[in-house]
Amino acid sequence: MLVLDRVGKTYPNGVNALERFSIEIRLGEIVAVIGGSGCGKSTLLRAIAGLDRASYGAITLDGEALTAPHPKVGIIFQEPRLLPWLSVADNIGFGLSDLSAPERRDRVAAALAKVGLSDKAKAWPRELSGGQAQRVAIARALVVRPEVLLLDEPFSALDAFTRRDLQDHLLDLWSETRPTLVLVTHDVDEAVVLADRILVMRPRPGRLFEGVDISLTRPRDRNSELFETTKRRILTALDRSLDQAAPDPAAAAEAGDALWW
Repeated sequence: MLVLDRVGKTYPNGVNALERFSIEIRLGEIVAVIGGSGCGKSTLLRAIAGLDRASYGAITLDGEALTAPHPKVGIIFQEPRLLPWLSVADNIGFGLSDLSAPERRDRVAAALAKVGLSDKAKAWPRELSGGQAQRVAIARALVVRPEVLLLDEPFSALDAFTRRDLQDHLLDLWSETRPTLVLVTHDVDEAVVLADRILVMRPRPGRLFEGVDISLTRPRDRNSELFETTKRRILTALDRSLDQAAPDPAAAAEAGDALWW
């Protein structure tokens, strides 16, 4: 289980980016983090990844503290960040050096097939479209079978059609080993399509406003009435998160827990 216990981050310039953020995320759960600008979404992800240490609080994975990059935790950024001197296949297999050559080839071939790029195995990153490059990045991140995969708006620079295609590829790859996914996004549709739970953040300082469980079965029908109802629920929570007069449901729940004995 991934546990964040009252995690906060204050930068040297005095900006309070994240305040007392607490959440428990089950193994295999897909959690989307959504909120307005300045609500600490990327700060939260970087803290979990060990790229930017929290100022206070604790982050643990299966009881082990996460204070630096960890082999069980992978991350995908907005840009694919492929190594230009390696082929597509070698980019995907980059983190599999501990496997034998036949095992590495088999796992890379399976990942390429899953993302529909078997014919691009020997291609160079410069020869790929933006969507293809991001598919390679997804395959590279999941082929090492991390326990937790963090995604920082990985589809935001892509057109709507390509974005939907990649969402499907991501779920297809996830279904094999079911790691925990923590996805930062501005796209409510994307959050509802992918997530088991959506965390709505509140800005300045960044903190959890409300957590919403998504009970829709997969694959999810974007045109269904239930999907639209769920979207409206999230949009309403987003609107309320920007209203400074609105109380934090998450804070109220935490206070209630603290009073229980």
